[in-house]
Amino acid sequence: MKRKAAPVPQTRLGRLARLGLAAGELAVGGALEGLRRLARQQPAAGPALLSAANARRLAERLARLRGAAMKLGQLLSLQGDDVLPPEFSQALAVLRAEAAPMPVEQLRRVLGREFGKGWERRFARFDWEPIAAASIGQVHRARTADGRELALKIQYPGVARSIASDVENVAALLRLFNLLPLDLEIAGLVAEAKRQLLQEADYRAEAGFLEHFARLVADEPLLVVPRVHRDFTTARVMAMDYVEGAPLESLAEEGVPQARRDAVGALLERLMFRELFEFRVMQTDPNFANYLVQPGGRVVLLDFGSTRAFTPAFVANYARITRAAIDGDLEAIARHAVAIGYVTRDDPPERVRAAVDVILLVCEPLRWRGPYDFAASDLPARARALGFELAVRRGLLRGPPPETIFLHRKLVGSFLLLARIRARVDAQALVLPLLDAALARAR
Repeated sequence: MKRKAAPVPQTRLGRLARLGLAAGELAVGGALEGLRRLARQQPAAGPALLSAANARRLAERLARLRGAAMKLGQLLSLQGDDVLPPEFSQALAVLRAEAAPMPVEQLRRVLGREFGKGWERRFARFDWEPIAAASIGQVHRARTADGRELALKIQYPGVARSIASDVENVAALLRLFNLLPLDLEIAGLVAEAKRQLLQEADYRAEAGFLEHFARLVADEPLLVVPRVHRDFTTARVMAMDYVEGAPLESLAEEGVPQARRDAVGALLERLMFRELFEFRVMQTDPNFANYLVQPGGRVVLLDFGSTRAFTPAFVANYARITRAAIDGDLEAIARHAVAIGYVTRDDPPERVRAAVDVILLVCEPLRWRGPYDFAASDLPARARALGFELAVRRGLLRGPPPETIFLHRKLVGSFLLLARIRARVDAQALVLPLLDAALARAR
């Protein structure tokens, strides 16, 4: 169900005021929860501020803001209970659903600013109802005056110039109410989020990534990357071919052959491994809305805003730790965990062992021999439970290194994606050739 249109707050002051309201709501909600517990003589199950009702209030405020505030909430929701309390990570998960579109009047002003006066004459048809609406912008179908069928990705006004302040303000809000663990490297997280989101708000940069990926996957006939139309692309509007296809989630419907689910799952899993270990550039947002499926098992790749390039050294370290996890080599895992930054050389043995245990667990699909049934797996629940025990109860886990947060989003999101379409994939067989090649290049 599509959300009702709502204006996007554009000014820094307006956006700050709405986050100020969120802070007030959290404080009032925490006080009321404390009074309720006192009246019921209910023992505390955690600070009153961390109630499910407060979590929902924060999620609703971030959703209304859209832009970087909503995007940061989405990112935090995927980091798991070792970063946010369970109530908050669960409530923030609603931010991964479709956002409210901007009203038509606001949309007209954006298009006039980007295309100039009389922009309507460039189109034979423009559909005012968006195909999709996300945190940074919304997508409309249009036909140009010369007959091209386009999908126009149109950015919400004010998003780009508010990124730095949004990220700072949301981080300050979470810190103010002690909603982030004390040892999380918040300064690094904020800097990485700003860097990635500023790139994501530059649609000319995204157009370049889309064209780059089209070249990278040219040898994969089952992957479709829409063509960019540069004459209709600006910093805040990106134009690409309108491509037909069914939602990826349609593969989860009854009657879809298991072989088709498995083939699409394997295609996406292999693409993810190629992105990291071969291309060294990755689309880091595996949202369901970013894929379509076509007859014959083809998959359309739609969104390259959140694309991250990795250095050869970073990729080599991940190849080494992945190989060590597959081999069950605990000493090598610990050594490479230091190189990546999950632990330090000075950490006590119990903290190093905690990191090794988590790495072994989350690499379960790669360590599994034969097809791994993603839908039947309870790995996400086990990983959450272990992360909560080690990070929150025992204080043995550090926050992830800032440069890994978007990679983690891809890894976690891809697991959930394959589970949703009920795919069974031999992940180990897919990754080993790519690992061996990456390790050979790193020697």
